[in-house]
Amino acid sequence: MTPPAIQMTGIDKRFGAVHANSAVNMTVQKGTVHGLIGENGAGKSTLMSILYGFYAADSGSIAINGTPSLIRTPADAIHSGIGMVHQHFMLVETFTVVENVMLGAEGGAFTARGAATVRSKLLELSQAYGMDVNPDAVVSDLAVGALQRVEILKALVKGADILILDEPTAVLTPTEVDNLFVLLRRLAAEGKTVIIVTHKLKEIMAVTDRVSVMRRGEMVGTVETASTSPADLAELMVGRRVVLTVEKGPARPGGVVLDVQDLSMRDARGTLRLDHVSLSVRAGEIVGIAGVSGNGQSELLEAIAGIRKPSSGRVSLNGAALDCGGRDDPRTLRAKGLRHVPEDRHRMGLVKPFEAAESAMLGCSDEERFGKGIFLDRDLVRADCAAKMAAFDVRPADPGLRTALFSGGNQQKIVLAREIERDPQLLLIGQPTRGVDIGAIEFIHKRIIALRDAGKAILLVSTELDEVLALSDRVLVMCGGKITGERLPDQTNEQDMGLLMAGVISEQPGQAA
Repeated sequence: MTPPAIQMTGIDKRFGAVHANSAVNMTVQKGTVHGLIGENGAGKSTLMSILYGFYAADSGSIAINGTPSLIRTPADAIHSGIGMVHQHFMLVETFTVVENVMLGAEGGAFTARGAATVRSKLLELSQAYGMDVNPDAVVSDLAVGALQRVEILKALVKGADILILDEPTAVLTPTEVDNLFVLLRRLAAEGKTVIIVTHKLKEIMAVTDRVSVMRRGEMVGTVETASTSPADLAELMVGRRVVLTVEKGPARPGGVVLDVQDLSMRDARGTLRLDHVSLSVRAGEIVGIAGVSGNGQSELLEAIAGIRKPSSGRVSLNGAALDCGGRDDPRTLRAKGLRHVPEDRHRMGLVKPFEAAESAMLGCSDEERFGKGIFLDRDLVRADCAAKMAAFDVRPADPGLRTALFSGGNQQKIVLAREIERDPQLLLIGQPTRGVDIGAIEFIHKRIIALRDAGKAILLVSTELDEVLALSDRVLVMCGGKITGERLPDQTNEQDMGLLMAGVISEQPGQAA
């Protein structure tokens, strides 16, 4: 029998008191696409980091193609035929594709053979696998999908027979996802072995042959993809049954709460980030904004929230004009009924060294009930946080615990509780479930729908297309700082949305202009 491509046995790894991997066994067959899933902190990233040599296991063994392998560094992994494509691409933007492939091999075979040899190998592999990459292109000029192909080619040129892909579809349009899956299946058919680390169960079902599930540092199961379902995989991940669909009734929109007209904005370098954006959100309505990250969604939310000042255009709240980023700063806008859940909770939503109770009152410390300045009533602050923790099922329910010690999902619940519980008229939500466990996703979605049903206006930004379509009553798509289309969720499809996300403007689903 052909030995497995990867045999990890009894892998154990601790980081102080945290038992990240506990006697983990994982077998991956040669020539397959193998999924690895689990909640945040389940240990999957640690396991793959051990396989690629970022960490050394405390105990356990690794065999590659039946041969015991001591992998202590990424160089050891590369020598063993393992390549890794990270979620955040490891490319130098000012270098060409050839230069990026040669990077790190100074003094080795690539340098000795010269760029011409590497270029030839890149062309050969690019044509063999249908990747269509220009070896002499400057990386900064390439689209996101092409950047990922460069990362895969970089690994293949260095001799990888095993590819680890970490959240490979996070920044891709639906069409680019489909193209990636065709490529991965072709690689597997050629005898390569692919491991996908992802949280997207739909994609696991679409492309993998087998899937391994981790929970709390342990491997809880490996199943044939064809014999399982998203619901079964979610239950393995969480340890209980999870509702994967968003249950909501029809919206009952009221009057216009937010009105944005011809909003434009340039960044500090003069680059146009928002290009005459117009939209409206009514009471009792969720308007979602879809698009690949970096196309102006972040700037739009921050402009409306008063964090950035637009170059031109108008923003109105309940019919009253706002001076966003000027006279109407975030504090003033909060007093007018606007609340904001930022996209990056660590950078803008929380102070990790603070107690949870302190993070739960950020931006609200001027409320008279808490006292003033150094005379804040800390018992009342903690009691307020405890009530929010109970309402949002934050675990552990300890207002005195440092914010950094909560999981990502519970940190997000703290932010949501702080903003939602203050009865906003308009709620801006950026990436509501980014880095959140599947069980917490279910809870967060229910709270957002409940807020809509209570008559609140919600503007939601997410790079997860399924999430936008499931939560929204209307969907806008952004590309290059512009609104490229508007759709009703039940009157569109992934192909149509993918074209809009790529900037191909059409009036109706499937009709590209």
